[in-house]
Amino acid sequence: MATRSPARRKSKTAAIALPARRKQAPPALTTAPAVPLADEEVDAHGFPIDRLVHAWQAQFTGGLSPAALQQAFSDWGIHLANAPGKQAELLRKAQRKWLRYLDYVNRARTDNAAAPAIEPLPGDRRFLGADWQRQPFPLIWQGFLFTQQWWHNATTDIRGVDPRHAEVVHFAMRQILDAISPSNFLPTNPEVLRVTTEQSGQNLWRGWQNWFEDAERVLLGRPPVGADAFQVGRDVAITPGKVVYRNRLIELIQYSPTTPTARPEPVLIVPAWIMKYYILDLSPANSLVRYLVERGHTVFMVSWKNPTAADRDLAMDDYLEFGPLKALEAVRAIVPGAPKVHAVGYCLGGTLMAIAAAKLARAGEEPLKSLTLFAAQTDFTEAGELMLFINQSQVAWLEDMMWDQGFLDTRQMSGAFQLLRSQDLIWSTMVREYLLGERTPMTDLMAWNADATRMPYHMHSEYLQNLFLENDLAEGRYQARGELVSLADIKVPIFAVSTTRDHIAPWRSVYKINWLTQSDVTFVLASGGHNAGIVSEPQSANGSGPPRQYRIGTIAHGDYHVDPDTWFNHAKQHAGSWWPAWGAWLEAWSGDPGPLPAMGAPEAGFPPLGDAPGSYVRAR
Repeated sequence: MATRSPARRKSKTAAIALPARRKQAPPALTTAPAVPLADEEVDAHGFPIDRLVHAWQAQFTGGLSPAALQQAFSDWGIHLANAPGKQAELLRKAQRKWLRYLDYVNRARTDNAAAPAIEPLPGDRRFLGADWQRQPFPLIWQGFLFTQQWWHNATTDIRGVDPRHAEVVHFAMRQILDAISPSNFLPTNPEVLRVTTEQSGQNLWRGWQNWFEDAERVLLGRPPVGADAFQVGRDVAITPGKVVYRNRLIELIQYSPTTPTARPEPVLIVPAWIMKYYILDLSPANSLVRYLVERGHTVFMVSWKNPTAADRDLAMDDYLEFGPLKALEAVRAIVPGAPKVHAVGYCLGGTLMAIAAAKLARAGEEPLKSLTLFAAQTDFTEAGELMLFINQSQVAWLEDMMWDQGFLDTRQMSGAFQLLRSQDLIWSTMVREYLLGERTPMTDLMAWNADATRMPYHMHSEYLQNLFLENDLAEGRYQARGELVSLADIKVPIFAVSTTRDHIAPWRSVYKINWLTQSDVTFVLASGGHNAGIVSEPQSANGSGPPRQYRIGTIAHGDYHVDPDTWFNHAKQHAGSWWPAWGAWLEAWSGDPGPLPAMGAPEAGFPPLGDAPGSYVRAR
């Protein structure tokens, strides 16, 4: 990219002594009196009895705060009630939609192929099948789409409503409409009716068996049907290697070389602790780890421990210290010559790796050769629909729930993520498996997605408060281990990858890394979502595999600012996987291949402790 952006100024706070932010340890799980008797029995988060009540209520709300929802609907309802102009407009829209619907009904009486009065939104495939085009079913889904469109009008563009509240109301109404869609019910779904007739109801019997089996597995804490075909260490996470370091939070895996020589700079990958690391080492055909090893890189991977209630007091500082910082020490001790390291972070692991890079730069240390971020946010002001679940009321609710159980459970996290795409991830799946009686074939990525991890109470509370709510990292207030951290101190080249359909780390949010650091940033926008867009293996020699494409462009430090839409319009689009482009970028920032390093370094205190994938990744 030839466009220029103003030079970013180095933080002026480097010489200013700032007081360390005091960490407040979460209260211990002790038995409290039913009614506190004195002020000193109230901790920094309120009365224990209140927190216990909220934790109990959260079991019935899916972890969502009723107060947050009530605030949003009250704000919307009060402003709508005091907007006669908007009310009149909604009445006119309702009348026009009703007249258009009646016109369609009249045309459909004499013409079964009458052109619809309203089309589904792009990406909505619920009513596109041939069965849905036979009367009277178009009358049903046309009426539903008009209703859906009217509610969109009713929940948007109301003057005075807090934008966040408006988004919450719009999101909630969308969830309700998705739940009552005609596609979800036997009498109003022509495809289900046809299959039921053809199979004499056997599909419904299979659907009942599927539902019962799924419910049983959920109650017993077992993985979903088909996941047993993808066992860790047997079918996935099978790239050979050794665990060369272990502490209370991580195991560090060093992968065995497959080439006669290796680049001198090792690659250290830090995934998010919300996920098992082997999303980057799935089956051999789509393993990013194997891809890097076969290109002559020495690859290390952090495998996070799955925390339990006993780990409730682990903080962000603990994850920083025992995660990327300890891993970097081990990698540089194992690979001879104490070389610089290509650091890679995925999702939350990318955020943490950016914090580590900034902290090391502030301390005058330069262990990194480059920094690669996969779908990782460093500015959280535009974090997409996930922000609908993050406000003071919601965070307080989550804190009380985690305070009681010691962690955020996997089902509570996956439920929030599924709501972001409920039409695809919830309702269409239920129709297919419980009404049509068809099991979705399990894939390695689906099996990995079901193998989720927990989040310790104290760390997750800090993460939500300091990063999501207060945006301390992007705004220069974040402190790690009592010291200020500024992303402006990062100067190593950055390769940042985002994806077009990411609902967790939207690409425009990821793009903000461009103006937060003093680095040359090569930015990639790949097709796919938060996970499938990263697991983007190149097609095989016969051309099989999903179609992929990506845009790529570099903005050098000192160039003029380029907004994301301008970048999008100028960045060149390529067909295929972005992995080869990243591989070429890594090699351009690496030295010439040389001798292979040993597996571990017993003389430096890092002996091989066992074979990959290790023990932490197997913990439930």
